[in-house]
Amino acid sequence: MILKQFYLSCLAHASYFIGDEQSGVAAVVDPQRDTDQYIAFAKEHGLKIKHVFLTHLHADFIAGHLELRDRAGAKIYLGASAKAAYAFTPLRDGDIVEFGRVRLQTLETPGHTPESISILVYDLNAGETHPQAVLTGDTLFIGDVGRPDLRAALGWSANDLGGLLYDSVHKLLALPDPCLVYPAHGAGSLCGKSLSKETVSTLGEQRRTNYALQPMNKEAFIQVVTADQPEAPAYFTYDAVLNSEERPTLDETLARINPMTLDDVVALQAIGAQILDTRDAGEFASAHLAGSINIGLNGQYATWAGTVLDREHPIVVIADPGREHEAATRLGRIGFDHIVGYLQDGLFSLKARPDLTLTTDRLSAPFAAEVLSSPEPPLAVDVRTPRERNQKSIAGSLGIPLNHLTENLEQLPHDRPLLVFCAGGYRSSIAASLLQSRGFRRVSEIAGGIVAWEAANLPIQSAPALS
Repeated sequence: MILKQFYLSCLAHASYFIGDEQSGVAAVVDPQRDTDQYIAFAKEHGLKIKHVFLTHLHADFIAGHLELRDRAGAKIYLGASAKAAYAFTPLRDGDIVEFGRVRLQTLETPGHTPESISILVYDLNAGETHPQAVLTGDTLFIGDVGRPDLRAALGWSANDLGGLLYDSVHKLLALPDPCLVYPAHGAGSLCGKSLSKETVSTLGEQRRTNYALQPMNKEAFIQVVTADQPEAPAYFTYDAVLNSEERPTLDETLARINPMTLDDVVALQAIGAQILDTRDAGEFASAHLAGSINIGLNGQYATWAGTVLDREHPIVVIADPGREHEAATRLGRIGFDHIVGYLQDGLFSLKARPDLTLTTDRLSAPFAAEVLSSPEPPLAVDVRTPRERNQKSIAGSLGIPLNHLTENLEQLPHDRPLLVFCAGGYRSSIAASLLQSRGFRRVSEIAGGIVAWEAANLPIQSAPALS
């Protein structure tokens, strides 16, 4: 038996390839939407992907089940409680899919979602009585359990799903301690609040160390797992629904994206297109197309794009030449398929049009401190989360989390300079570009954010002065 984990760091997403060399058959569990790596791995090992499983209808990414169906002829499997517009085989407790010496057995484990399942993996050459691993989807993470509050927009209360999750967790706790636990996400995912950076563990280790698996009654469990969950981006509900629908494949979507001239880009911008500049924050600050939004490819690109951009207006990408396909693919992973093109030759196209070019000042932390102590200082705007801000902040700063910036613009003065900062500079560049696109002309950033501020031994307060 082959059991391989594929880990996509930018979305903190784990998928699994399970193959049987004797029969030449393979299955993929929770695949990402761009499926080339699974096809290549199968070919390398002389296997055919005949089965594709979703442990649930994911909210934070678009799965590649339709891509593997169309490319490899794979049959799709979902939990029996799932409803989908495409053909699938429903799986109930105890249902088995077996190929060669591999057995995959279903456990219905609702709670993160109503249709969630876990998959027991048996290598029959090693024995038939105990599973070697369990693929837990978003029911059980390393160090955490799946949050039960992401289906509120679809009619499910967090308390109801939390009660189901309690029962599901105890179903998993009946497995033997040596059983390997392979979840669908790791640290950085918003599908839980305390996920470990580790991507595999054992049931015994989780029984000892996972806060949510400690002895408690159902009411206490619901209270602890629903408290202090991070705010989920708006696209989560959209993705959960899209994962249940028939839709174009990623290849079909990418085939529609073509290079565009600067004149064409500006014309689209004038009628509402979103211009997404995917370069690093420093490059963006040096020069960028007026009105463009900076979300760099070297950070949590898809998550922030899905948070600050909308699905109603087309997107045009500006990227370093050669990275346009990556920019479009990573947006496709969250179902943002409304990219209409990319600026041909990237920012080089702007060299002859200085009238369309803006810059953003990035101040060193010591210089920012001087400016803030001047007689007419800018307003410092902290775009970190409330939790980060409560731990440490800059005196006199105003806290507006980046994911709520555009809905709180009335709090910001147009007649006073704004100095934006975050933890390290990634989010502040997004924020500064958003502010510039909304008509704020005197916008600058603290280069390196709070990290640079502390490194310069500048004063930090433990509680914010403004909120």
